[in-house]
Amino acid sequence: MFPLFWIAPAGSFFALFFAFVLSRTTKRFDEGTDSMRQIAQAIREGARAYLKRQYRLVVIIFGIVFVLLLVLSLYKLLPTFVPFTFLTGGFFSALSGFIGMTQATNSSARTANAAQTSLNSALRVAFGAGGVMGFTVVGLSLFDLSAWMLILNWYYGSLPMQERLLVITQTLICYGMGASFQALFARVGGGIFTKAADVGADLVGKVEADIPEDDPRNPATIADNVGDNVGDVAGMGADLYESYVGSIVAAMALAFAAGFDIRGILLPMFLAATGVVASIIGTFLVRTREEATQRELLLAIRKGVWGAGIFMAGLSALLIYVLMPENFNFYWPILIGLACGMIIGFSTEFTTSDNYQPTRSIAQAAQTGPATVILEGLSVGMLSTIVPVIAVALAIIAGYYLPGGAQNPQYGLLGVAVAAVGMLSTLCITLATDAYGPVADNAGGSAEMAGLPKDVRKRTDALDAIGNTTAATGKGFAIGSAALTVMALIAAYRSQLLIFGMDLDLRVSNPQVIIGLFIGAMMPFAFCSLTIRAVSRAAGLIVLEVRRQFREIKGLLEGTARPDYAEAVNICTGAAQKEMVIPSLMAIIVPIVIGILLGPNGVVGLLVGALVAGFVVALMMANAGGAWDNAKKYIEKGELGGKGSPQHKAAVVGDTVGDPFKDTAGPSLNILIKLMSTVSIVFAGFILHFALFK
Repeated sequence: MFPLFWIAPAGSFFALFFAFVLSRTTKRFDEGTDSMRQIAQAIREGARAYLKRQYRLVVIIFGIVFVLLLVLSLYKLLPTFVPFTFLTGGFFSALSGFIGMTQATNSSARTANAAQTSLNSALRVAFGAGGVMGFTVVGLSLFDLSAWMLILNWYYGSLPMQERLLVITQTLICYGMGASFQALFARVGGGIFTKAADVGADLVGKVEADIPEDDPRNPATIADNVGDNVGDVAGMGADLYESYVGSIVAAMALAFAAGFDIRGILLPMFLAATGVVASIIGTFLVRTREEATQRELLLAIRKGVWGAGIFMAGLSALLIYVLMPENFNFYWPILIGLACGMIIGFSTEFTTSDNYQPTRSIAQAAQTGPATVILEGLSVGMLSTIVPVIAVALAIIAGYYLPGGAQNPQYGLLGVAVAAVGMLSTLCITLATDAYGPVADNAGGSAEMAGLPKDVRKRTDALDAIGNTTAATGKGFAIGSAALTVMALIAAYRSQLLIFGMDLDLRVSNPQVIIGLFIGAMMPFAFCSLTIRAVSRAAGLIVLEVRRQFREIKGLLEGTARPDYAEAVNICTGAAQKEMVIPSLMAIIVPIVIGILLGPNGVVGLLVGALVAGFVVALMMANAGGAWDNAKKYIEKGELGGKGSPQHKAAVVGDTVGDPFKDTAGPSLNILIKLMSTVSIVFAGFILHFALFK
């Protein structure tokens, strides 16, 4: 391995070291009163208990898939190390989520306590906790990829360079499959848990009993706060770990297909390492003043993200110039990816922040009832897809042609993959802005349950409202990068088939392609149906449990008795484990079945149909859900009636509809379409062997 290879491990070290520094800095803040400590401990215990049960189930399923991959490798249908990279991809995806969740549960009470001092102190604690997640995800992914590059290069050292690089890139694709597999379970299971608790708590607590959000009398309050951590932190961390890894390995595979040597193949890892440095610089730019408005808070976070992007643009130019001066045109896709990510981010902010008309229009619709709130929210979500779709379309065109795609299509496809890496290159800080939201949300719950002064809750609510917008922005990043990555993975799938001696017939007149397109377009809708119904059923159980406790525990509503928080946590945990299996397995089973029945041409149709439909549906759901949530918070700030008003109750109904949109079904779709793509690549040899149509 040539000397510049060590840039990637160095990037891993800097990311993990900075995550450690942020963690130690956050721990210096006090958790507050004994009551706040007890609340934080209850949330920690509930979150760990949930993950323990989830990981037990996931280990069993991973074991079954590992055995299947091992059999295929023994029959020479897969490279030798594929089953083992699958396991490490899943392990590090789970580990990154667990570390992020642990940091978040250790930081929410500290954020609430810091909010007693100043808004800026609370922002720094919450953002620092989110930063631990961001830098951990990037650090662990670069560590594992670097380790596998060293192992595989040593093991296959006797092979000619081109043959060696072929085996390495084929093996690392399955590493991405392991990360995607774990991410889908984490996102779906965590999303079902968090939204079942949230919807159940809101429907009985705020709508029926007319008590405040996060009121300690509500038996589902602890479950709601636990859900924020297992779904929006652990699940989201595993999700973006998978997005990050997927974009890197797809670009590496296409660099090999384009004929590049080891420098070109390692370029995506070098860009990721460069992004670590840019993100560290960006984190120091996040500051705000006391009594800042939502617009000023957004600007404070935006300065960090944009600053990191600007530094990344400069550092990556230097990297390309040193590493590949003869192919400097590949610098332009990096800029395009960065720009596309920022456009998607601002478009999401415009849609979901109450500084702008779309969210305010939903709040105004609350004056005529829940039905118009839902209609207006759906309209806002659908309209919000226009700018991101156009941005991604332009990124694909520019990423393809600027590196020379017109003369060499392989260069063009690699350019699109590099654009995806560019978009996610500053993931450390992008993910920090995303993960900080659940910490701020839990801080508000801690302040409410511990009876802190109203000005503390006002500060945490301001941070939480921004968190909804930054979370939606993070989902937009993940969804947008998924569109570019899946296109690259589809190209990698075709390259894999060429290795097996088969080309594709992708004419529209080919019935295999058309049938694949229809089934692929159906997949996101079937997947969303299963996950939303799972939330509905689990939330129904929580509603019944909360009503039962209000009815049977004397003095509960009067505040003289303590609710049974643990039972609500147990209900959500059991429901999430039961309901997450079938939607998650769809992503593995369907591509293999379609491949056997329709052949590789049908698989490409399936992947393209799922990409197009899934991209748009995911954007609509994430943005509509975020807008519904912030419309409710806009009313709670005293606009258009305030808390407890008919307008507020109408907005709460819209928020409960939006919850599974933005935190369960929508963000899981980008994992679904990427996992289907990686499964298709990994099982290409198996499908060719058993397909009814060649």
